[in-house]
Amino acid sequence: MSEMGNNEKREKLSSRLGFLLVSAGCAIGLGNVWRFPYITGKYGGAAFVIIYILALIILGLPILIMEFSVGRAGGRDLAGSYKKLQKQNHKWHIIGYIQLFGCVLLMMFYTTIAGWCLAYTYFTAIGKLDGLNANEIGMFFSNVLASPSTLVFWMGMSILLATIVCLNGLENGVEKVTKVMMSLLFFILIVLIVRAVTLPNASEGLKFYLLPNFENLFGGSLKDFFTVAYAAIGQAFFTLSLGIGAMTIFGSYIDKNYSLTGESIMVVILDTLIALLAGLVIFPATFAFGINPGEGAGLAFLTLPNIFNIMPLGRIWGTLFFLFLSMAALTTIIAVFENIIAVTMSETKMGRKKTTIIVAISLFILGLPSALSFNLLSFIQPLGKGSSIVDGIDFLVSNNFLPLGGLIILIFCTRKLGWGWDNFIKEADSGKGIKFPKWSKFYVSYILPLIIIAIFIIDYINKLSKIN
Repeated sequence: MSEMGNNEKREKLSSRLGFLLVSAGCAIGLGNVWRFPYITGKYGGAAFVIIYILALIILGLPILIMEFSVGRAGGRDLAGSYKKLQKQNHKWHIIGYIQLFGCVLLMMFYTTIAGWCLAYTYFTAIGKLDGLNANEIGMFFSNVLASPSTLVFWMGMSILLATIVCLNGLENGVEKVTKVMMSLLFFILIVLIVRAVTLPNASEGLKFYLLPNFENLFGGSLKDFFTVAYAAIGQAFFTLSLGIGAMTIFGSYIDKNYSLTGESIMVVILDTLIALLAGLVIFPATFAFGINPGEGAGLAFLTLPNIFNIMPLGRIWGTLFFLFLSMAALTTIIAVFENIIAVTMSETKMGRKKTTIIVAISLFILGLPSALSFNLLSFIQPLGKGSSIVDGIDFLVSNNFLPLGGLIILIFCTRKLGWGWDNFIKEADSGKGIKFPKWSKFYVSYILPLIIIAIFIIDYINKLSKIN
């Protein structure tokens, strides 16, 4: 009886729009704005984008639908939903706790990277980067990384902002703030696009980005093609943060008015739209100033500040860009933070405010090694020479928890020893809208798991080869 009462008291999102924007906010992060453009630049532009979108549809979308289905059918937190749906004497709910640990690991390094974005928003706004040449900008970034107090402060700021939002509850905090942030994110992005495409020689960047050159895929060797395809598959799978249950909780906050396939497609469209629009900022700007768009992760913090310094009113454009980057990171942090809070509230029966403060303090302490990994703890190199604690935690999440978590969700939703195909289909198809294609049963039950296993193995081979 008490269990039922707790379930009835659970908070809910107030609207379908709130669900879509909060879920999309969780998916939209630095991978869309930072990683996607430079991977696209590295692997040849528009032809890569086509492969990426196809991979997103056939790989990411089915698992996203399954995560939402588990959450909505279970109607509880991450572990609680598995506990309700699992067969008697089965222990699938343990997976929920493991996925929760994956969420905590994600926050341990993601808050540090978000802190970089917040720091650069502030430093750009007050003119710290004005007039610096490329070498001086590189030195500035090195000095930021070398300062323990700077990185700890800005990591703490990212957690503090998420804490303030989550303290106000699901509807009045997470949902309302995410709606505002997503609206601002789109607005700033459009303003930046207008500026980028009106730069001299921006048309060359647009051609590279929007006109497919299939020689990039088929003009080289078969190995080159598979390298590009693998990169697209990897980006498609990881962009939605699938496998750590980050989306499951939001499925538990919505009603059955709409089918989950249609809702998931909307989330994927929003997530992909931000990534594609970010490219409309990056590529015209880099081509306008003769910069290689495939330079790597340093594109955001080293290359683009140099471009903003050359542009008229560069401080304004630079501040807007890093504000945009910060909001993309914070929407993910707030969503994952809410996931951790929901499980903790359910397991401990504590109220939201006490839980939020305890979780915030815990994440701050757990995030310290990442914030200090570039200075005081730089001697710790878990993945070989030149790596950092951030790289190590990122590897645990991206190369282990995400693919293996996705594999487990597939097994749970398609096998009789789990929740089962029939139960999954019934939940996914409840409500009006697009239905999950039943003809895809063999694909999602056997082919997709093999693809994920292959990604997992190849990632490990690539990582080990670099370490050695």
